[in-house]
Amino acid sequence: MTFETSSPLGCDCAKSSQFSRLRRFVAGKGTSRPVAWFGLAVLLSLFMGSMTGCKRHAHLGQKAPDFSVVDSFGRQRTLASYHGRVLVLNFWASWCPPCVEETPALNTLHQELAGRPISILAISVDQDGQAYRKFLKSYQVQFPTARDPQALIAQRYGTVKYPESYIIDAQGHMMRKVVGAYDWSRPQMLRFLKDLTQGD
Repeated sequence: MTFETSSPLGCDCAKSSQFSRLRRFVAGKGTSRPVAWFGLAVLLSLFMGSMTGCKRHAHLGQKAPDFSVVDSFGRQRTLASYHGRVLVLNFWASWCPPCVEETPALNTLHQELAGRPISILAISVDQDGQAYRKFLKSYQVQFPTARDPQALIAQRYGTVKYPESYIIDAQGHMMRKVVGAYDWSRPQMLRFLKDLTQGD
């Protein structure tokens, strides 16, 4: 089980605009002391809530969080849909340059793994459905994708940069995490994926 940072490049997940506005409000000049203290208490509550949320993220070796999406072929997909298969779960966005860089490698991986019990599902966090569909067409994406405009699934997995990928074994355990654009044709990665299909 490994955590791997394939590249220092990645697109940061969006910060909460509400949190930023509240922070500027608390720091603003002319704010009365009671109001400032109230704002500070709210900030602290938000911070502690985010820390609690982080604890819910699954770790390597643990069961991966469940999800439910409709893929680009119109099929409903959940984590259980991939039981008995190794899953490469990728989070990306059309506006993310490293995601664009990684797409050809995922296409190649999809072809390389044909006929094996290994699947790819790439979940986009695009809010613009038209931009998402245009990307799929422009880059001739061959593997199944889905769109999660609220990025709820990515948050559940603890994604901090795009692209970010999770390799999940046939029993639903997270076995590896890859941050950044990755060359999926690397022999060691192909061997790792194929070894996972051998079973326990």
